[in-house]
Amino acid sequence: MLAPAGKEKVPAYAWLVFALTFGLLISDYMARQVLNAVFPLLKADWALTDGQLGFLSGVVALMVGLLTCPISLLADRVGRVKSIAAMAVLWSIATLLCGLAQNYGQMLAARVLVGVGEAAYGSVGIAVIISVFPKHMRATLTGAFMAGGLAGQILGVGIGGLVAAAHGWRTAFIAIGAGGLLLALAYPLFVRESRLNAGEKPAKGQVTLRSLRSLFAGAQLQCAYVGSGLSLLAAAALPAWLPTFFVRYYDLPLDKAAPLAALFLAIGGAGMIICGMISDKLVSSSSQRALLSVGYCLACALMIAMAMRLGAGTPQLVLLGGGMFFAAACAGPAGAMVANLTPAALHGTAFAVLTLANNAFGLAPGPILTGWLADRIGLLGAMQWLPFASLAAAGIFLIAARSTSAEIGAAETA
Repeated sequence: MLAPAGKEKVPAYAWLVFALTFGLLISDYMARQVLNAVFPLLKADWALTDGQLGFLSGVVALMVGLLTCPISLLADRVGRVKSIAAMAVLWSIATLLCGLAQNYGQMLAARVLVGVGEAAYGSVGIAVIISVFPKHMRATLTGAFMAGGLAGQILGVGIGGLVAAAHGWRTAFIAIGAGGLLLALAYPLFVRESRLNAGEKPAKGQVTLRSLRSLFAGAQLQCAYVGSGLSLLAAAALPAWLPTFFVRYYDLPLDKAAPLAALFLAIGGAGMIICGMISDKLVSSSSQRALLSVGYCLACALMIAMAMRLGAGTPQLVLLGGGMFFAAACAGPAGAMVANLTPAALHGTAFAVLTLANNAFGLAPGPILTGWLADRIGLLGAMQWLPFASLAAAGIFLIAARSTSAEIGAAETA
C-alpha cells in the first residue's frame, strides 16, 4: 500500500518501470515523427502535395483516436505489461515497412499500422507508471511522461533528418524501427504485472457499464478531456511542419533544418515537465489545475500569434520558442485531473479517453489541417491559425475551473 502523500519513499523498481516505459514512448514518437523529417525528400521523390504529406503524418493520430479506448480497455482486462510489449512490436515492424514502401499507397498502409500499434500505448503506459508512484506526483509524472513524446519527436526529427540526409529516407525508417523492436522485446523481461500496485491490477470482472460511466462524470472531467485535446493542436502541428518551415522560409538545407526543429521540440518537452512540476507544487485541486491551464493556453496563443506576424529572423524564433514551451504545458495538469477524478482500476481506460480526446481535437487535425491550409494559403498563412485552437482550449479550461463542487464531488466518488 502507498504511504501518505509526502512521506513515501519511491522504490528503485518504480524508477526502472518509468525508465523502460519512457524509453518505449520515445520509440513510439520516433517512429511517428521520423516521417516529418523526410517530408522534403518524399515530396521530391513521389511528387506529393502538402495535403498528402500532412495526411501521412496525421493518419497515425487518427488511428490512435479510433482505437485507443477499445485497446486500453482490453489492456485493463488482460494485463498492461503484455499489452505494451505487443503494441511496441507492432509499431516497430510497421516502421520497418515504411522504409520498404515503394509508393504512397504502401507508405499510407504502413503508417496506418504504426497508428494501430501506438493506439493505446500512451494511456496504458501512464497507467503503469502512476501505479508504482505516489499519488501526489501525478501531474509531474504525466507531464514528464508526455514529454517523452516530445523527446521522441526530437530524436525522430533530428536523428531521422541527419540519417536521411546522409543515407536516404529509407534507412532512417529502418534504423528507428529496429531500435524500437529491440526495446519492445526487452520490456516484459524487466517489468512484471505482479509487481505493479495491487490497486492497479487488471480490471477483468470489475468493468461494468456503471463503472465506465464514471469516466465521464461531471463537467470538470469532461472539460479536462476536451481542453487537453484542443491545447495540443498547436503542439502537433508545429513538430510536423517546423522542418519544412525552416527549409522554405529560412532557406536551410534539411540537415540543418531538422536539428533546429529538434531544438524547438526540446523546448516543448521542457515546458511539459516544468509546467507539470509547477502544477504539483503550487496547486492542489482540479479547479486550480484548470485555471493554471487557462494561463498556459493564453501564453501559447499570444506568443505564436506574435511570431507568425514577424518575418524570418531572431525575434520570430524567440517568440516561436516561447509558444512551443507552452504548447503542451496543459498535459500534466489535465492528466492529473483525469487521474484524480476516475477510478484507479480503470486508469488505463481513463487515459485512453484522454488520449482519444487529445487525438480527436489536437494531434490528428493539427498536421492534417495545417497541410490542407498550406496548399491554399501557404504554410506561413496556415500556421497563423494555430493560436485559435489554444484560445478555444483556454475557454474550455475556464469552464472546468468554474464547475460546481457538487459536480466535482460526484466525479471523485463515482
